[in-house]
Amino acid sequence: MNATEILKEKDHRPFEYPKRKWTFYQEWNKAVFLHWEVPPNLITPLLPKGVKLDVLNEKTWVSLVAFNMNNIGVRNVPKTPYISDFHEINIRIYITCNGKPSVYFLNMEGSKRSSCKVLKAISKFPYQHSKMSRGNTFYTSKNKIFHDTFNIEYNIENTPVKKDKTDLWLTERYAVFQNYKNHMIEYDVHHIEWPMQSIMVNKLDLNYPRFNHLINNHPDKIHYSSGVQVLTWDKRKRPISDF
Repeated sequence: MNATEILKEKDHRPFEYPKRKWTFYQEWNKAVFLHWEVPPNLITPLLPKGVKLDVLNEKTWVSLVAFNMNNIGVRNVPKTPYISDFHEINIRIYITCNGKPSVYFLNMEGSKRSSCKVLKAISKFPYQHSKMSRGNTFYTSKNKIFHDTFNIEYNIENTPVKKDKTDLWLTERYAVFQNYKNHMIEYDVHHIEWPMQSIMVNKLDLNYPRFNHLINNHPDKIHYSSGVQVLTWDKRKRPISDF
């Protein structure tokens, strides 16, 4: 799909995308979603000022998303191939800020040092480099600094997922807020509704010592998606004191 076609697909969004022109293009491909339902009191201490925890049925969720980041580029500017394509894993929580249901990243890992360095400088997201490997039925990652490990083996099933309210709540998020120094960074994003397929996990072994009280080897929900094309608007930055 081209950008015009992507922008026409908007009925699934919980709020409108910005009227100004989008800035960045990227693709989130072959995504494995692992979700854990957790008590809100475990997440609240991790939230920066001005951010409100989003809850569903008096519970909230933490998700690990492992995918391929592809074709990152600035609008109307040729992409840099080596930096534009890499594997990424992020751990995210669900928030509302500035009236938008959004996500906030606890952790972000990338398979290329150069990509992590450039994107961290531009986006202010907490990217760090991890050694990663991926095939059609497996995904592995190891971070020596934090001793984080992730190993999954799976089979993708052709059966489409009949999404329930929780599935949509977890996946259809179109804003990201992240604190950086004394500011809050806001990004708006847009893509079509995530296409979802069933996935059979044959092996899962993850260990994130900082987050083991939130995530473990028994997720409450699992999704797989072939991916989406994503348009992102340039960041907006406001002092945290404004929230």
